[in-house]
This record gives sequence, structure tokens and C-alpha cells, in this order.
Amino acid sequence: MRSPDLAPPESRAKPASRAMSARATTHERRRALRRARTLATSLLLLMLAIVVAASIGMKQWPWLAYVRAFAEAGLVGACADWFAVVALFRHPLGIPIPHTAIVANSKERIGVAIGRFMANNFLSPRVLVERTRDVDISGWAARWILRGDNASNVAQRTTSSLSQVLTAVPREDLNAFLSGAVRAGVEHIPASAFGSKLLSLLWAHGEMQELAEKLLAWASTALANNRETIREKVSKRTSRLIPKWIDGIVADKIIDGVARILDEMREPSHPWRIEMTTTVEQLIGDLATKPELIEKGEELKARMLAAPAVITQIDALWVSIENRLEAPETRAQTTRLIERLLTNIGARIHNDRQLRDSINRWLRVAVLRTVAPRRTEIAEFIRKVVENWDTDTLTERIELTVGRDLQYIRINGTLVGGLVGLVIFTITQLF
Repeated sequence: MRSPDLAPPESRAKPASRAMSARATTHERRRALRRARTLATSLLLLMLAIVVAASIGMKQWPWLAYVRAFAEAGLVGACADWFAVVALFRHPLGIPIPHTAIVANSKERIGVAIGRFMANNFLSPRVLVERTRDVDISGWAARWILRGDNASNVAQRTTSSLSQVLTAVPREDLNAFLSGAVRAGVEHIPASAFGSKLLSLLWAHGEMQELAEKLLAWASTALANNRETIREKVSKRTSRLIPKWIDGIVADKIIDGVARILDEMREPSHPWRIEMTTTVEQLIGDLATKPELIEKGEELKARMLAAPAVITQIDALWVSIENRLEAPETRAQTTRLIERLLTNIGARIHNDRQLRDSINRWLRVAVLRTVAPRRTEIAEFIRKVVENWDTDTLTERIELTVGRDLQYIRINGTLVGGLVGLVIFTITQLF
């Protein structure tokens, strides 16, 4: 049975919206790259057109030589930068010229470089200490959990995850595991010592004295309610020669005497109460110290755990708990409990600066002890991830990240090259 997703529709829609946002970002980068590439290529073609036009018109207008010099130098710069940019990602015009398609042919070196860069510049102990010293991680988490419906959403997701875990695990295996865990836990608890602590707790809190009071009150009430029955019992036990009215007097005396004794036993100073206190306190000590009582307690526990009825009850208990956990009202109660717990923890952390600082220190130490010693493994993981990318994916990701800037380098190279060519041509004409 698949448990219903308790998360609200807007929270379930967030992963889809994030995926759509990522696709939109990639699409926007592709469009920006195409625009920059078109602009750079158009500028190259413009330089070519200017060279042709200036070459044709130079005989009639000699000053066009300067325009031609600018366009020629810009054309050379544009072609050189086009070749350099294209050579980073693929073979120019599909020709396998040496030292082109650098990214595609250097995937392993790129992975190693990225991993080493991350390990040395982001995951070193010195950098981690500096970057985490002023980061209020616990305060941020507390403010986040107290903001809006975040606590409710986390509680709903947690409850849903617990329900899915219980559903995914086979019921027979789960029940067998939990029953075995309970039996193993009970076997490791000393029965006599546990009985001593339990009896001491009950005695110290007055539960046993209260139970004794209730038993005395019940005995007095039962004695009063069964007066006629006791008379009949006494009459049947006496001789037939004794008159019935004498039997009644004897029975009344017995009943009144027992009732008076029961009333006297309610007094704390009664010898019976004092003797009971002494006996219970001695029993508490004997259960914890006497070897024979300890041995008997273990034998009793072993017989109890081996009894089929006890095993059946333990198994039935876990089945009942699992069925109860699957009920909608139980999931709702669990969600409310988790939400209230998260809210209380968040409020406590938010209002207690000392607690917040202690948690932040613990988190910093945890990060240093967890991340810093494994930065080589993290670098190796990054290297393997990059190596596992296919060449087209790696090329596209790098090109989408820096390709637009490279196209502007082409544009700048065209314009700067044209200006440098114009300056050189002008100087040669002057001298």
C-alpha cells in the first residue's frame, strides 16, 4: 500500500519548478551565446566587406587606404581570435589541426585540475576555518525553520518518508527484526536489578502505599457488603445445638473485629505498616545484591521469554504498532508532534545566543574533521565525475559558462587589431 503524499501541492511543485528554472537558464545561456557569436562573426564579415570596398575605391579616394588598413588589421585579428576560440572546443572547420579541440582532448587533465583547485582553495583547513568562523549556521537554520510554513513542510516530508520506509520494508522482516531487538534488549537487562529499581521507584513515589490503602478500603467495603454471607458461613460451621442468634452474635463480633483491624491498619504508625515498610525496603536491597535472587530473576526472565504466549504477544504488539502508524490520524498526530518539536527547537536556538554559539562551534569542528581530512577523496570524486561526462557534455557546459565572454574577446580582438593596424599604417606613411 502506497502512503499518500502529505506534502502540500506547492511543496511538491518546487522540484519541478526548479528543473524548469534550470532548463530556462540553460536555454537563456544558449541564446546569449548565439547572439554574441553572431555579433562577432558579423563584425568579421563587416571587416572583410570594408577591405573589399576600400580596395576598389582607393584609386579614386586615396584616403581609403587608412580605412583599408584598419579593416585589414581587424580582419586578421578577428580570424586569429576566431581560430583561437574555436580551437578551445572543437576542430576549426572540422580540420583536425594539432592542438585544437583542447577541451575535448584534455578532459582528464581538466578533471584533475578542477579537483585539485577545489581541494586546495576551498577545502583546506585554513580556508575552512576562515570561511566558517563567522557563519551562523545554527541561527540561519533556526530562522529558516521559524519562517512561514517551513516547519510544517519539513514535518510532513519527515512523516511521509517514515511511512514510505515502513511500507518499503517487508512486514515479516520488520516484525522479526523488531521482535528480535526487543527480546535481545530484555535479555541484556538484569531482571533482579531492574525489579529492585522499579520497586524502589514505586515505593519512593508512594504508589505502593496508595495501593495498600486501596486494598484496605476494598477489604472493608467487601466485609460490610458480605455481612449476611459471613453469618451463613459461620452458622454452617458451628454445632446444630447452638442457637442461630448466638451464631449471629459470633459472626458480628468477627466482622466488627476484622473491620476494626482494617481501620487500624490505615494508620501510618500501625505495626503492620511499619513491618511492611521494613520488608519492602529489605526486598529492594536483596533484589539488587543477593546472588540467589539475581539467579532466580534470570531464570524467571528466561522462562518468560521462551514462553510461546509471550513471543506471540511481542509479535502482535509490533503488528499493532505498525497498523496504528499507517492510520491517517496517527500520521497527522506525528506530523503535528514533529512540527511542534521543530518549532520549539528553532525558537530555543534563536533566543539563546550561548546555545547558538555552542552549536556553531560543534558544526565547525565537525566540518573540519569530516571535510578537511577527505579533501583528496573529494578531489578524486570531482575528477571521476568530470571524466565520466561525455565529451560533448563537457564541451557544452564549459562553452555555455565562458563562451559568451570568449565571443566578446573576438569582438575586442577585431576592434583592437584594427586600431593597432591603423596606427602602424599611419606611422609607416609618416616616416
